[in-house]
Parts: sequence; C-alpha cells; structure tokens
Amino acid sequence: MSINTPGQGDGAPRSAPANPIVPKTAQEALRPEKGTPPPKRSRASRNQIVVFMNFMMSTAVLAILAGGAALYFGKQEFNGEGPSTVPSTFLVKPSTGVADIADQLERRGLISDARIFRIGVRAYGNDGSLKAGEYEVQAGASMHDIMELLKSGKSVQYSITIPEGLTVEQAWKRIAEHEALTGDMPSGMPAEGTLAADTQRFTRGLTRQQIINKMLADQKELVETIWARRTADLPIADVNEFVTLASIVEKETARGDERSRVAAVFINRLNKGMRLQSDPTIIYGIFGGKGKPADRPIYRSDIDKPTPYNTYTIKGLPPTPIANPGKASLEAVANPSKTKDLYFVADGSGGHVFAETLDEHNENVARWRAFQRKVVEDEKAADEAKKDATTTNAVKKK
Repeated sequence: MSINTPGQGDGAPRSAPANPIVPKTAQEALRPEKGTPPPKRSRASRNQIVVFMNFMMSTAVLAILAGGAALYFGKQEFNGEGPSTVPSTFLVKPSTGVADIADQLERRGLISDARIFRIGVRAYGNDGSLKAGEYEVQAGASMHDIMELLKSGKSVQYSITIPEGLTVEQAWKRIAEHEALTGDMPSGMPAEGTLAADTQRFTRGLTRQQIINKMLADQKELVETIWARRTADLPIADVNEFVTLASIVEKETARGDERSRVAAVFINRLNKGMRLQSDPTIIYGIFGGKGKPADRPIYRSDIDKPTPYNTYTIKGLPPTPIANPGKASLEAVANPSKTKDLYFVADGSGGHVFAETLDEHNENVARWRAFQRKVVEDEKAADEAKKDATTTNAVKKK
C-alpha cells in the first residue's frame, strides 16, 4: 500500500520549477556574464560646475600636500649641514641684494641651492638685513648659520700698526702695502708727527684715504688733549714745538720708565739755553723720513754737519718733529720729571744713566765706551773660537 502526497501520483498537474535549468553549449558557458550595472548618476552629479569644483578641490589638496612636502624638505635643507669642508671667507659688497648673495654663495660651494637660501632668508624676514662686509664661514655651516652671520655684521677684522717713532714716510709705506685696504694713496704726505702711532682695526674694503684720515684725526685729538693739561712753565711755544720735542724723546728711548726723565733733560737744557745734542736729530737731518740704514753708523763728520735738524749745531728745537710720537712720549714732555739732569748716555742694558754735571757725564761715557770695546772684543773672541772649531773638525775628517 502506498501513500500519495498531494500532487504526486494522483494524476494532478505539476507546477514548473522556479528557475529552470537551461542547458548551455560549451562556448556559451565560457562567455563572461554581464555584471550588475552601476546605478544611474543623478542629474546634479553630472552638472559641469560640480565636476569643476571637484577638480579644483582635488588640485588644492594635491597642491597643499606638495607645498607641505616642499616646505619640509626646504627647511631641512636650509637648516642642515652645508657642503663646505673647510673654513672660507666671503665678501659681501655694499648694496648687494639677497639674490646676488645667494648666487655667489652657491658658486663658491658654501650652500647647495641659491633658491632655497633666497626663500629661507625672506621667510625669516631678513631680506633687507644682510650687511656688507667680509665674513669667515665655518666648514659645514648651514644656510641658516650663514644667514645669521651675514645679519650680525661681524666682519673679519684686519689691523695696521704704526709703531711709535716711525716717520710719516715710513708709515705711508705700510699703508700703501696693506692688501686689505683699497684705493690710491693721497697725492701728498701730511706733516711729520701728525699720524697716530697706534693699531687701527678695520674691515676689508676700507680705503687708504679713510685710514689716513682716522690716523690724522686721532693724533690731533690726542695731542690737543695732552697739550691742554701740560705743566704751565714749559719752555715750549706752541703745539708744533711740543710734538717736536716729544718726537725726539720717542727716538731717544723705548723705556717707559725713563721717558719723563729724558724729557726733563731736554727741558732743563732748553731752560739753560744749551744745545739739545740729540743723535736722532742728526739722522733725520741727513736721511729725512726714510730713516738711517741699519748698517750705517753715525760718523764724526755727521755730528759736525750743519742741517736745520742737527741739534749739535743749532740752538733750540728743530723746525718740525722727526717722527710720530706716541702717547707716552707726549705725556712725558707735557709733565716731565723734576730733576736737575742735563746729560744721559746709554748704559748697555737698553736704558740710560743720567748726570747733572759734565764730569759725572764724562765718567758715564767712559764706562759706556769700555762696555762697547768689551762687546767688540767678545765678538772677535767668539769668531776666533768658531774658526778654530771649524779647523779642528776639518783636520779630524782628514
């Protein structure tokens, strides 16, 4: 006995399957089927303004990202170690713009990119703050370091020294030969004794005329200041005589502890109407501002040779200074020691011995000459000993 379910085996008609399977050929089975179609775009999304705005927003985002990346890497480059491997000097001429400075720095190999340097300087607000001058750029200095250096104005300093006792002509030669100074020398030299005997500091590019003008102004101010506080009873008529006597003192001694005493000897002689009898005045009368050659002694004939400067043959002071005196010699003449000394002579140790009377002075001179003879004898003995040693060595080699 069998049990029939409804619709089965009872002769009732059967319904068709919901998804009938349709047989496919092999070619149809391999053909790709169509995917699900995209939803239809709305009318608003197809509007040209919306399309343009989307494009602009995308472009802006990309630009911001690119700008940020450029800013980051530019800042890294600006603050990072520079390409130079050794210290260098860099000259910025007056009225040079940032663009020219950047180009010169790149050509010198002190920075890697002139464009980044220009942008960095302007970003820091220093476009008009870089100063003219010569700067020492350290090895590996970053663009930021160089910017700060040029902003500081701390240029390389040079100096020229005019020692006390140099003549104007000798000082003139030093100024003309200094390589850091620029420009031609003036056509004429100033009066003797009018240049400051000092060290002048300056930056490259200063003209020779400018350094001379400063030396003249410094000396004028110094002389007038000391002259204004001089001892009242000096036998000196004017500033020219004051500087003249100071220049003689300058040439007579380099010892600071005896300048005022040397000045006193000359002041005492002037008060008594005695000739000054200063050897440096003989030399200036013969050789002028060029100075005596180092190997040229003073002969007896030089002492007797009359010149406007030879204080062995003239009374009083020479017509002009014989050198540029320094502050110490000017001070010594303005306020000399209170002594009765009328003579002095070298003592063989770089200084002098002083005397009030001629007899005492003659004794000092005799000692000085004995010292000189001993020096000559010692030099001869040393030469003979050297010759004997050379001969002995030669014999031993044979």
